[in-house]
Amino acid sequence: MDALTLFGLFAVGTMVAFYALESRARVYVLCFAGSCVLASAYGFLSGAWPFGLVEAVWAVVAFRRWRRAKP
Repeated sequence: MDALTLFGLFAVGTMVAFYALESRARVYVLCFAGSCVLASAYGFLSGAWPFGLVEAVWAVVAFRRWRRAKP
């Protein structure tokens, strides 16, 4: 397994974990957004630009949800 694959595994793994924790605290929504940014970077770096683009959109959506969530 190369470094890029490990990075992708980390990015998508944290994305799933933080998505599961979102209902517990507002900070997990922000962490999910950050994980989406990492997954987007992985998509672009691996040459899967549609995946990178979709994950970038998810990052924007999650960041907006974080900003609107009540503390």
